[in-house]
Amino acid sequence: MTEALTRTLDGPAPEGQLVRDMLRRAAWAAPAMIVAFGLIWGVPGALSTGYAIGLVCVNFVLAATVMAYSARISVAMMGVAAMFGFLIRLAIIFAAVLLVRDAWWVELVPLGVTIIVTHLGLLFWEMKYVSASLAFPGLKPKTQEYTPT
Repeated sequence: MTEALTRTLDGPAPEGQLVRDMLRRAAWAAPAMIVAFGLIWGVPGALSTGYAIGLVCVNFVLAATVMAYSARISVAMMGVAAMFGFLIRLAIIFAAVLLVRDAWWVELVPLGVTIIVTHLGLLFWEMKYVSASLAFPGLKPKTQEYTPT
C-alpha cells in the first residue's frame, strides 16, 4: 500500500492542455459577460466582472500547476495538493475580494455572480471536451486517431 502512495506519475501532464483550453473559452465568454454586467451596473459592473474573470483564470492556472508538479512527486502528494490547494486557492480568492471590496470600481453583486458562474460555467463547458480515456489523457482528439478493435 505504501508503495502505491509513493509512486510518481510519469508521462505527459494533461492539466496544462486542459487549462489552456479553458482560458481560450474564457476569452470567448468574457466580453459578453463584461458588456452585459456593464449595461446593468455601469463601469463598476464591467470592471468588477473583468476582475472576477481574471481571478477565476488565475485560480485554474494555479490548480493545474500545483496538480502537475505534485503528480511528479507522488500520488499521495497529489492528493494533499488537491485538498489543501483548493482551500488555499479559495482563501486567495476571498482575500482578493476583501482587498478591493471598498474600491470605487467594485460592485459586489456582479463580482460574486461572475466568480461563481465563470467557475461552474467553464468547468461544465470543458467537460464536453475532456477525454476520459487512458489512450488520450486530457482533451479528446479532434480527429479519429485511435479506433478500438
